[in-house]
Amino acid sequence: MKVLRLFFAFLVTIHGLSVLQAEEKTTQGATLAPAALIDGSAPGWQAWHKDNFVNVNCADDTWSWPDGEIHCTGKPVGVIRSTKPLTNFELVVEWRHLKSAGNSGVFLWATEESLSALKPGGLPAGIEVQVLDHGYSENYRKQTGKEPDWFTTNGDVFPTGSAKMTPFPPVSPQGDRSFPRKNLSRGVGEWNHYYIRAINGEVRLWVNGEEVSGGTGCKPASGYLCLESEGSPIEFRNLKVRELP
Repeated sequence: MKVLRLFFAFLVTIHGLSVLQAEEKTTQGATLAPAALIDGSAPGWQAWHKDNFVNVNCADDTWSWPDGEIHCTGKPVGVIRSTKPLTNFELVVEWRHLKSAGNSGVFLWATEESLSALKPGGLPAGIEVQVLDHGYSENYRKQTGKEPDWFTTNGDVFPTGSAKMTPFPPVSPQGDRSFPRKNLSRGVGEWNHYYIRAINGEVRLWVNGEEVSGGTGCKPASGYLCLESEGSPIEFRNLKVRELP
């Protein structure tokens, strides 16, 4: 078994993957193969930081750029965008919320028209990969007395504004969101890993090493990459992008 694990580790490493240190166990105690993360170490990946983004409608102090990390106060609501539009690409990023019920997101293919017209507190049209803390669901239950059925906290993917997308199942009751097939996100204060593949109008999301959600038929299928400030402090790190033909 140990030989098989070492061989697996060798295979995923040469393809730009890293092996999770903690092995998952079933309820019966049997050890499963460790999940693999695409870490952006293969050829073609580029680390992105301050010089790769432009402030759109946030305050001057909303975003800060300590070495290797991207910090956001969450106030005001708004976005920063990539310095150039992207069409086909892969993205890896780690994130963690610093307060319970934190909300944020990664926007793909955000339109220039919606970004140029954004006022303070506004968000662009594009495809959002949601970054939401589990406490958001807890607050929703307390405030409404209902179970949340229109969102999850484990990696929803959905269109915003004028954007369009056909979501992969399972689909939200409203039909607009791709809900994750597994609940893999970690809670407040813990680092999560997203791998996003956006190619030819199709988006796929991996959360902590496993594919969970996405959609196809995205319109637009080219535009800006944005990081979202939405009311609560959040940190990102190890953001890397690989552009594809």
